[in-house]
Amino acid sequence: QVQLVESGGGLVQAGGSLRLSCVASGRAFSSYTMGWFRQAPGKEREFVAAFRWGSGDATFYAESVKGRFTISRDNAKNTVYLQMNSLKPEDTAVYSCAARTSVVIKTTPESYNYWGQGTQVTVSS
Repeated sequence: QVQLVESGGGLVQAGGSLRLSCVASGRAFSSYTMGWFRQAPGKEREFVAAFRWGSGDATFYAESVKGRFTISRDNAKNTVYLQMNSLKPEDTAVYSCAARTSVVIKTTPESYNYWGQGTQVTVSS
């Protein structure tokens, strides 16, 4: 069983920054894909970014966040981060961390096996 716990959400003004954290526990994460998704009210969950953990590190971003968000990891802490800069009101959503038991990066929510509870990010204009 895998547990994912997010933190770091909050309220920030447009143009500001936040860093989300996702602590993973329950098993070794030697060959996983870790992803961040978000869901705004009334909208479907959408892919934000993913990091391939093993078999050669790789990252992938949604076009809407490319150049503003950065996904990274800390192996010693089993933690994945999402650094969000130049935030916009349209970035407001519940952000969730997810894990996929494969090194093939996917952008669809149904491809991920484990999910955290989510953390709210609100960007005011």
